[in-house]
Amino acid sequence: MAFDIAPLLKQGKVALLLSEVQRGIIGDLAAGSPLASGAAEVGVIANCAKLAEAARAHGAPVVHCLADTSPTRYGAGTNCRLYTGGAGPSADRPSHNPDGDTPCPEVWQEGDLLSVRVHGLHPMADNQLDRRLRNKGIDTVIVAGVSLNVAILGLSIEAVNNNYTVIIPRDAVSGFPSEYAQPVIRNTLSFITTLSTVDDIVSAWPG
Repeated sequence: MAFDIAPLLKQGKVALLLSEVQRGIIGDLAAGSPLASGAAEVGVIANCAKLAEAARAHGAPVVHCLADTSPTRYGAGTNCRLYTGGAGPSADRPSHNPDGDTPCPEVWQEGDLLSVRVHGLHPMADNQLDRRLRNKGIDTVIVAGVSLNVAILGLSIEAVNNNYTVIIPRDAVSGFPSEYAQPVIRNTLSFITTLSTVDDIVSAWPG
């Protein structure tokens, strides 16, 4: 029997967090990226857009949690391979397109919120996201986007540590490689979050 998530979707208590649903990571400027290909297989962008539309209709904030990938960002980390393209701080990297650090147009609407991080592995690691949500009385977050490898996983753990209830729509998240996703959802996220689907969340949202 599916879990009834309607009691979790209280007016004024819920925010939608879209992790790295940006043009240079899974959007039109990420052509050839395995992560973008995996997201396309699942339909992450379209499903995130559907969630965003429902959130706006119910007065819930839509927060675009973006990773600043510009090479000149001051104070960015170089202490792990993910920060440095997997080959060290001095490795040659593709030329940076600033438009790649903007939300995918399918999910963006004027009035949405931006939360940009320069350092850290997930959206609550490098900015005031937690405080901003808490100051507005948010206690439940719907987390969607990429990736299940790091950012979604880290954000979910940190949000639970900070006493939020976390809802994960299984069809609006992805990782790399694509076959990695289901074991992470089944063996980790199922123990710390409430799993659902985009359609179930949209249907359950109180009118």
